[in-house]
Amino acid sequence: MHIPQDAPSSSLPPERQEEFVLLLNAAHGRLLRFVASLVARRQDAEDILQRASVTMWRRFSQFEPGTDFIAWATTIASFETKNFQRVSGRSRVMFDDELMETLASARVPDLQHYDVRLDALEECVQKLDKPSRILVDAVYARGEDVKELAQREGRAVQTFYNRLNFIRRILTDCMRQKVAKTFL
Repeated sequence: MHIPQDAPSSSLPPERQEEFVLLLNAAHGRLLRFVASLVARRQDAEDILQRASVTMWRRFSQFEPGTDFIAWATTIASFETKNFQRVSGRSRVMFDDELMETLASARVPDLQHYDVRLDALEECVQKLDKPSRILVDAVYARGEDVKELAQREGRAVQTFYNRLNFIRRILTDCMRQKVAKTFL
């Protein structure tokens, strides 16, 4: 897909420039996850998103206010990802353009529902009993090692893994119910 050049966004009025910054900041995490799902290395994803952000800035005058910024931005990020893979030669796996477009289009709906799923996860975690919330926070938020936690608590490592599996099942069921209610 070819995206035509247009006047740089620096010629936009200040309120449109501010709109771009706000939209890009709000979408940054989702866009990074999108690009990271298409390339192997996180550093490459960050580099691609940086290039895509510059392209978005240059072409922001083409973006229609009130339309889906994520869809517009992922189109540009997808284009930049294809260019990166063609030019860099760093990737051991090279996907053809058709497959890249298929992968990219499959990720867009996930991005559009990310906030809903994140809100559901936060609500579901709050419903857990206190020891379970503490364990989830230690392992998933702070990145503590399960073996070290078990050792510190003087308990078997398998006990912690079993507890985490049980918690994941509870959270999955809770999230499915919450997300389903959102889209009814």
